[in-house]
Amino acid sequence: MSYQVLARKWRPRTFHELVGQTHVQRALVNALDQGRLHHAYLFTGTRGVGKTTLARILAKCLNCTAGGEGDEGVTSTPCGQCDSCRAIDEGRFVDLIEVDAASRTKVEDTRELLDNVQYAPTQGRYKVYLIDEVHMLSTSSFNALLKTLEEPPPHVKFLLATTDPHRLPPTVLSRCLQFTLKHLPPERVVEHLTQVLSEEGVAFEKSALWLLGKAAEGSMRDAMSLTDQAIAFGQGVVHHADVAAMLGTLDHRHVLALIEALAEVDVARLLDEVARLAEQGPDFAAVLDDVTTILHRLAVAQMVPDAVDNGHGDRETVLALAGRFTAEDVQLYYQIGIQGRGDMAHAPDLRSALEMTLMRMLAFRPQGVPRPPATPLPLQPERPATDAASDAQVASAPPPETAPPEASPQASPPWGADPVSPAETPSAPPDPKPEPAPEPAPDAAPEPDSDPASEPMVETASAPVEPEPAAADSAPAAPERLDHAGWLDGFAALGLGGLTRSLAANCQLKHDDGATLELRLDPEQAAMQAEIHETRIARALAAQGLERRVTFTSEPLDPTLETPRQRDGRLAQARHARALDTLNRDPHVQQLKETFGATFMDNGVTPTRNTD
Repeated sequence: MSYQVLARKWRPRTFHELVGQTHVQRALVNALDQGRLHHAYLFTGTRGVGKTTLARILAKCLNCTAGGEGDEGVTSTPCGQCDSCRAIDEGRFVDLIEVDAASRTKVEDTRELLDNVQYAPTQGRYKVYLIDEVHMLSTSSFNALLKTLEEPPPHVKFLLATTDPHRLPPTVLSRCLQFTLKHLPPERVVEHLTQVLSEEGVAFEKSALWLLGKAAEGSMRDAMSLTDQAIAFGQGVVHHADVAAMLGTLDHRHVLALIEALAEVDVARLLDEVARLAEQGPDFAAVLDDVTTILHRLAVAQMVPDAVDNGHGDRETVLALAGRFTAEDVQLYYQIGIQGRGDMAHAPDLRSALEMTLMRMLAFRPQGVPRPPATPLPLQPERPATDAASDAQVASAPPPETAPPEASPQASPPWGADPVSPAETPSAPPDPKPEPAPEPAPDAAPEPDSDPASEPMVETASAPVEPEPAAADSAPAAPERLDHAGWLDGFAALGLGGLTRSLAANCQLKHDDGATLELRLDPEQAAMQAEIHETRIARALAAQGLERRVTFTSEPLDPTLETPRQRDGRLAQARHARALDTLNRDPHVQQLKETFGATFMDNGVTPTRNTD
């Protein structure tokens, strides 16, 4: 027996075998069960989605004899065993007249066809006219068909199929029940191919089926034909590498590797991945298109995770990658990719254009690349000049007594403390005492042997130094547990920028156990949350002496606490109010008001820092 291709062997023969067209199946089954039959049906859709197959199943439903004789014998579940069903499946049913409108476009052909409409069916219950590619008929042919299509004899049904319904005259469309068949998503194609190959006993790799499902572009017939070709290409086995070579498509895993290199901000790996791609001789413009497509999917994954498509079977991978980028980086990379695609025509070669576009993404990201280690920024202002003078005097004392103050790094207040608090600057009170020490020196000039002026200065300078080591030992560089007040006070000095700063500014400190710092994030900002923000905040804290793992918890904010953004807004309003009050009390301003009736535009007043 000759080999039968998969597309014909696995062609659906009943409605329940139909794949992916539930909306059409439901409408037709209900109409058949209720006896609400129309005289003309129009099936539209792209190639290979089941238009002709659906028409043949409907023809079997109308003529199956298992349900009985007469109109009451019409059924939505044809038996497939009676003479009518077998004849339709084998293409020899005399009352099913199939016409290819692409080869019979003339009006004479249409008139010849319609001459036999008046005669009763020979074998079945209905005479069914199945006109494929009906949009190819000429205007004269449509005019000839129009009257019969509107009022056919009761024993005639018209089933029309087309890939281009816009080319049909409105007068024809209005006389038909139109059903639009959908593209089949890759997930549905892969699911069906898995079932078919399992039944056929053909070994396969699931990733290879995703390549076939994507290449089919929504057509199940194309997917079946490509699967036949893949089986022959792989000598009875469907392997990923064989299918990729057969289709001449880029291995999707290489594109994902480029995205991972972008996530790691690793230029060396990025160029290495491009070099590996070059060994396959790809279309570098198509590579950039695939990169921007994944960037679009990453943006969707960050905003609406449930809406990420699974066209390559890599949905989980895309969701994981989305957490390694900020939303601003994804948007920037996508824009650079689109711009780079247009610039490829002017590049010396496509590979260098791809490499420059990818490197431009990293070079123009907000943080730059490569970025040197961040220098810790002091969260407190430098020590006052009086402290510096005191240190200079202590330095002149003998080394054993002055060594502890020189080595102590804890002279400045801890992270998040109030910089103006006198309690945390113990060295400040003794500073004024050494200043009058030089004054007795002239009085002691007649007694050079005793030199009483030098000894008091050393004693005065060293007296306040003795308790300093103990005070330094008891004052840590950073608090063991950070509270919300400390979070607010030290936020500005973290040096965060971009979207990370925006997210952190909308957070309240929920808990700090010394190892993990948990931030309560405003739910309205939760869509922008990403792992990279936690990493950046943790790095900024570490630069200030707080080694913490940072986590976000999306929940309603505590109304009794402020976020850094709320506090900044409140302080800004207070500064603005003070600035207005200062201006209103200015005598020159008052004179202008009295003389010219001038008034203030409050929104035009911008306070400066010294208004505080």
